[in-house]
Amino acid sequence: MTPQGGEAVKERRRALVTGGAVRVGRAIALALAEAGMDVAIGYHRSAAAARRTVRELQARGARAAALRADLADPAAARRLVAAAARALGGLDVLVNNAARFARTPLGTVTSGQYDRLLDVNLRGAFFCAQAAAALMGRRGGHIVNIADVAADRAWPSYIPYTLSKAGIIALTRGLAAALRARRVAVNCVAPGAVLKPVRFSAARWRALTRGGAGTPADVAAAVVFFATCPPFITGQVLRVDGGETAGRPGGGA
Repeated sequence: MTPQGGEAVKERRRALVTGGAVRVGRAIALALAEAGMDVAIGYHRSAAAARRTVRELQARGARAAALRADLADPAAARRLVAAAARALGGLDVLVNNAARFARTPLGTVTSGQYDRLLDVNLRGAFFCAQAAAALMGRRGGHIVNIADVAADRAWPSYIPYTLSKAGIIALTRGLAAALRARRVAVNCVAPGAVLKPVRFSAARWRALTRGGAGTPADVAAAVVFFATCPPFITGQVLRVDGGETAGRPGGGA
């Protein structure tokens, strides 16, 4: 696209953030808008929050849309991606952020709870990525998956959730290999403690983080990097956890 003066204008890129209405997803959507992208957000039940986030995106100069979908349904996941591309005029970036988080003690977890966690957190991400890769075509694109440092930890009361996030890391590597020739970079951000879960008390959160929590903006910054990186950077997992998974300082040196 070239204006009358002959100076080339860089085309705005188009992004879809699943689960983009609230919490970390909202921070990611706003950061992508501030990076110069148009943004569609997928949501399930957070309709009012989705409308507010769209207004915030528009205030940052982005074309924006809120699209409802239940990602437990593969057909709905594919429809969400197609609707985002229609709303924005194409799709360059997919951020698979939508996820459910629930405590599921081993002795009480039901098959319905197990299925819902895996269906939304992992299967939904797969079918969104499948649909997005088909739309990105020859120009390439970026897929950024959101995992969790829980994928590397033993959380005995959250086994289905941690399984889903370990699966996200495996999905990232598989997609990166499958899409390398098509110049679609696929990477993963694995946050640590950056935002208190809704059902956690303040005291429990302080005990868990020991005063070392990050912020949603930390995760969003990592996503923006992967959403704009060269396609040679692919198949990577970036843990945004303040060094927690690297281990705590010891007493030596």
